[in-house]
Amino acid sequence: MAIALNQEQEMLRDSAMVFLRENAPVSQLRKLRDSRDETGFSRELWQSFADMGFTGVLIPEAYGGLGLGQVEAGVIMEAIGRNLGAVPFLSTAVLSASVLARQGSEEQRQKYLPAIADGKIVMALALDESSKHRPERQSLRATPNGHGFRLNGAKTFVVDGHVADTLVVAARIAGNEGDRDGISLFLVDRSSPGVQVERTIMVDAHNAARISFSDVEVEAGALIGASGEGWPLLEATLDAGRIALASELLGMADEVFTRTLDYLKERKQFGKIIGEFQALQHRAAHLYTEIEITRALVLRSQQMLDEGNRKDNGKGNDVASAMVSAAKARAGATAALAVQEGVQMHGGIGMTDEFEIGFFMKRQRVAQELLGDTNYHADRWARLSAY
Repeated sequence: MAIALNQEQEMLRDSAMVFLRENAPVSQLRKLRDSRDETGFSRELWQSFADMGFTGVLIPEAYGGLGLGQVEAGVIMEAIGRNLGAVPFLSTAVLSASVLARQGSEEQRQKYLPAIADGKIVMALALDESSKHRPERQSLRATPNGHGFRLNGAKTFVVDGHVADTLVVAARIAGNEGDRDGISLFLVDRSSPGVQVERTIMVDAHNAARISFSDVEVEAGALIGASGEGWPLLEATLDAGRIALASELLGMADEVFTRTLDYLKERKQFGKIIGEFQALQHRAAHLYTEIEITRALVLRSQQMLDEGNRKDNGKGNDVASAMVSAAKARAGATAALAVQEGVQMHGGIGMTDEFEIGFFMKRQRVAQELLGDTNYHADRWARLSAY
């Protein structure tokens, strides 16, 4: 398969780019930050986003979605990255939709997937329990009782958790912290008794939450998939989120590079356009090649996931998952290089809050950490590749 978008995918990318540029530019994120908006995004924008069909990209057509794949979700995330769009697309339409589409019961799918596609619900994945992404380290306990389960524990860094209507909660039914066996996923209403939510505003002006669960009762029907066998489902869901984040990071890098290149062509120093200085030309050329290499790696990883190309590498490991980790690690490093070069080549103005490059730097740092930073994924790639 060619490592290039087809015509339909290019049209979707352009549609998302135009929509977000007109309705959710960086200036909107600034306004949300300065007003300390309680929601953290515009619900009107989210509804319009759904009306465009974007929220249903990973949802099967039988449940009101578009029935597309990771490539299509990626082009939307790339547009979000280029505009720093404040929408709960990752938490709701990628992570939550993926887990339900993969192993949700028919009742769960009928209840939630059409609502996601229509923009009527916000969902969030409650996974990490420490400052670093370690998905196997689950200590939140799900204790079976007569009619279901009782949840006790806490989660942190739950993106959009402060406004989510429903949470997808990772919990341990059996085993010890660090074991991959014994993990299950549950659907929990955020308003359930015993659920305590503390909103946190991240450095990039996006929102997350710390959530505690104290004797939270859930019915047996809230369990997604088989009891204690949620690790493969969790990993597949996280791979969908990781490659989506890689696309967002790519979009940020591309936008910062475009803005920096424009600045190099107009800024004068010592009577010359600074883009004429060879040192800056070399740095710009290096950044361009890094972005294009990353673009190819991200797209190929998405294609492999869509092909179901989870082939064994001869060592019992998943080739597609290794590619996803390589893409996430490289996208994080490329975006970091882009924002650093962008700030430096803009000079003093690049350090000011009035200038938008700083917003990209802050978002890059958060997106790089989400679902595993560059070091985490470089290590995961090495292990999956049997190094």
